[in-house]
Amino acid sequence: MKKFLSFLLVLALAIPAAANEGMWLPLLLGRNYEDMKAHGLQLTPEQIYDINNGSLKDAIVSFGGFCTGEIISNEGLILTNHHCGYGQIQSHSTPENDYLSDGFWAYEKSQELPNEGLFVRFLVRMEDVTNEVLNVLNDEMTEDERRAAIGKIGKEISAKATDGTHYDANVRSFYHGNEFYLFVYETFNDVRLVGAPPSSIGKYGGDTDNWMWPRHTGDFSMFRVYADKDGMPAEYSEDNVPLSPKHYLPVNISGVKDGDYTMIMGYPGSTDRYLSSAGVKQAIDKYGPAVVRVRDLKLKIMKKYMDADATTRIQYASKYARVSNYWKYYIGQTEQLQSNHVYDKKKAIEDQFAAWVNEDPARQAKYGEVLQMFADAYQATDKTVTAKVYAREAGISGPEIALQGLRFGRTMDAYFKAMEAAEEAEDSETKTQMTTRAETLLAAVKASADGFYKDYNAALDQEMTAKVLELYYNDIPADQQPEILKEIADDYNGNFEKYAKKLFKKTVLASKEELMEYLEKPKEKTLKKDPAIALGEGLYAAYLASNEDAGNGDKLEKAYRLFTAGLREMNSDRNYSPDANSTMRLTYGTVGSYDARDAVHYKHYTTAQGILEKKDNSNPEFVVPSKLEELIKNKDYGRYANADGELPVCFIHNTDITGGNSGSPVINARGELIGTAFDGNWEAMSGDIYFEPEIQRTISVDIRYTLFIVEKYAGATNLIKEMKVVTEPVDSKVDENADSDAMTMEVQGQD
Repeated sequence: MKKFLSFLLVLALAIPAAANEGMWLPLLLGRNYEDMKAHGLQLTPEQIYDINNGSLKDAIVSFGGFCTGEIISNEGLILTNHHCGYGQIQSHSTPENDYLSDGFWAYEKSQELPNEGLFVRFLVRMEDVTNEVLNVLNDEMTEDERRAAIGKIGKEISAKATDGTHYDANVRSFYHGNEFYLFVYETFNDVRLVGAPPSSIGKYGGDTDNWMWPRHTGDFSMFRVYADKDGMPAEYSEDNVPLSPKHYLPVNISGVKDGDYTMIMGYPGSTDRYLSSAGVKQAIDKYGPAVVRVRDLKLKIMKKYMDADATTRIQYASKYARVSNYWKYYIGQTEQLQSNHVYDKKKAIEDQFAAWVNEDPARQAKYGEVLQMFADAYQATDKTVTAKVYAREAGISGPEIALQGLRFGRTMDAYFKAMEAAEEAEDSETKTQMTTRAETLLAAVKASADGFYKDYNAALDQEMTAKVLELYYNDIPADQQPEILKEIADDYNGNFEKYAKKLFKKTVLASKEELMEYLEKPKEKTLKKDPAIALGEGLYAAYLASNEDAGNGDKLEKAYRLFTAGLREMNSDRNYSPDANSTMRLTYGTVGSYDARDAVHYKHYTTAQGILEKKDNSNPEFVVPSKLEELIKNKDYGRYANADGELPVCFIHNTDITGGNSGSPVINARGELIGTAFDGNWEAMSGDIYFEPEIQRTISVDIRYTLFIVEKYAGATNLIKEMKVVTEPVDSKVDENADSDAMTMEVQGQD
């Protein structure tokens, strides 16, 4: 049986990828267009991606650089996920105005709330610059020389593309350094909060339901992008006006049915589909478990203080959510890498690769060392990968006081140097320049303090410092520990609680009041003795050292570049998609139920009835607001009910997404919005490394539930009125021979 399975896996490499696998560059949709039409698409390629006229790409934004959003009105209204807007909702919340618990709605534009630091980025155009980059590279270069050459030519290409414009650009690597594309963007920095449901809707199910199906979560929030009176990007100003976009998505409330065409456009963050079998083993045995151990401890400490105090709950809501999301992700990924036998699947691919290489002396010369390079590099890094994870998770992003100390110490060091230069200056111009620089640096410290201490609990962080550093000390071998950690253990006889208590007593960073008092008359001597600065510098040094791996990183970089090139050469008739890297992608597929495991079948949508079935008002994750419960019990759904009188909440489809796609629009065959993507399913948590066509699903909020909450629950009819709401269903006829069943038949035929 194992031999037969391996045969099918190897054979599958020689035929086209399933339609639902792949995050495709819009520029290259010609490679997929006929298959997209066969699955039901009714748009032309130009209606999806066009640099001269408005197209779907112009309605899609990178939301803050970490999520995706879509424009859904001609007044710049943005729809994204609740968890994408969570940080902004939290930042405006107080115990008196708790928008996390109660929700927020702007019933007129004057009530919309600005968000410092939040931006949205539109893609202007992309361009294949592979030849320009490869022309400056050669096989004699070291990896360092190669990176430097790529960086230099990339900056030149980007500068040329944006010369004389207000755009920004970058050149990104694809297929592990085998292809390169230029991306030109327009960025808007005035983005205002418009609406968000309470967390009991937007996060319904909490950590328990995260990454799970069936789902009943209204994971959405709304923002608006503003521009100056000429439609150009501008910093926040009361004089700014809502952006008039090049394109916005009509909203279709006719509903979805099993088999309907769907596609997603967005900014997926990172996948690792070319990961070797050795890399999979390391992920299972070392990397994932290390992340989970540290994050588990951090979550328990945060939750203890959040449960005890309403102010702390609001302060740490966004921080807790960030840590929690990927805590559960790595639990699931580790489990499903094993359950889905991903190591075996990767090994089968490598066995075929080795056989193909050995058939030809030229291939042996080019690719012959690749698999051994993987084996050697992963064997070497197996010894240090856990310490590397801890350097990040328990070190520089562990105690908040450490990172604050690092930033504060370096800024103040620059301040004292500027003051010294001003005193030593022999001319008035230099003296003025240095004095101004010092004043600017001091003002920056004071300004950043407001944001930091607004969401900071010193008692929580003191316990975090003690327990996380103790975990670091106990779990990591002495020869891989930071020097600062060993010094603390020696000085305090391993009593990290005692160390943390003294640190918070001695540092000027324990509170905003102490910091401001110090800044009234800053002394360099005090700075050099501050233990928070010493901790930050020590943990940062360890983080940097953890990335120095005696050439193994270079070895892996070269091995993956050659391996990816070899795979594509070996299977030249297969359209491989590049790994996600936070650039715009399109993925397509169909709405579809699935069999999760033996005797367990999941249908393709959930309804509001499931919200009441899960209701448990004694559990914060499953509280149902009384108004929502009343609406559901009365079946007061208005035009958002389906033909059976149900209110659909979420649905699933077999499109290919990952982190960064959160908030992405789910678009029907006519280019209309039918939902918002927000999650993947538990059974396919290994999907970032190996796509599982039979079980991998995207979980999305049905747009009917979103609009129901906006209109019937929140009464924000002003937002409904500015959308273009479509009620006509799509006649999406799918060519059954175009889906993954066709692949199965082809495999069976060759068998």
